[in-house]
Amino acid sequence: MKKQALLVVGMGDIGQRLASGQPWSRMIGLARSSETIARIRQTPAIPLLANLDQRSSLDRLAGLAPWVVHLAPPSVDSDGDHRTRHLIAALGKAAAKRGSLPRRMVYISTSGVYGNCNGEMVFEHRPTAATSNRAKRRVDAERQLRRFATRNGIRLSILRAPGIYAADRLPIERILKKTPAVHRDEDSYINHIHAEDLARLVWLALFRGKPNRVYHAVDDSVKKMGDYFDMVADHFKLARSPRITRAEAQQILSPALLSFLNESRILDNTRMKKELKARLRFPDVETCLKSLPPLG
Repeated sequence: MKKQALLVVGMGDIGQRLASGQPWSRMIGLARSSETIARIRQTPAIPLLANLDQRSSLDRLAGLAPWVVHLAPPSVDSDGDHRTRHLIAALGKAAAKRGSLPRRMVYISTSGVYGNCNGEMVFEHRPTAATSNRAKRRVDAERQLRRFATRNGIRLSILRAPGIYAADRLPIERILKKTPAVHRDEDSYINHIHAEDLARLVWLALFRGKPNRVYHAVDDSVKKMGDYFDMVADHFKLARSPRITRAEAQQILSPALLSFLNESRILDNTRMKKELKARLRFPDVETCLKSLPPLG
């Protein structure tokens, strides 16, 4: 398939991996600061200065690219996702220009939209039941994008991603600080995806994703949170995190850590593998760890 111009909104780690790993005839990366522009220039992408919090800065986005990847997180100071609202408004200004609306879009959301599932297996058709504010903002973004895509005949894929990890995104600091983990019989299931695989899944969704379709962007790991920390600690020959009861955790851990601990689920990735034909480079965390040298 001939590659089209691609607009990447949110050029963080995943956006930069996407830009560096896949050849495009023209890739444009949205940047809100000079630091981000400098990072984008290290990739094949072309930086474009704009800020999703400032609607007037987004006027140039209308009709800029037929394919759009939305990776920008919502603002933390709002009930809904006004950044996605501003993006849609800017892209929608192209409605009067025949053929200038996006034809394909991919959005990276979060598995947190399901809330706590008590360790159950979760499939994409499960209704959202977000409890944290950050997840509720993602639900709002998904709904906005679905409406926009349906109204304008845009092929939208939503990738619900769990904890993203990579060689430089492992819980080393937490382990060194001896932050406690919960005893295994009280612990929660967590899910993972390697950053490199997630960038690849974005690319696959652009080419193979079905219209208005949700995919779990998750590897094959089935781990409890404390077991994941122990596995990382063992690989790097660090002391394992101390274990405490769930009741003690509610008193000791920060609200941010508790928001993850209080949600337990196992994401099914059958649809991702079947429809996107995804083959993960890192099917589990162990595969990544085996490729990494010891610390120091």
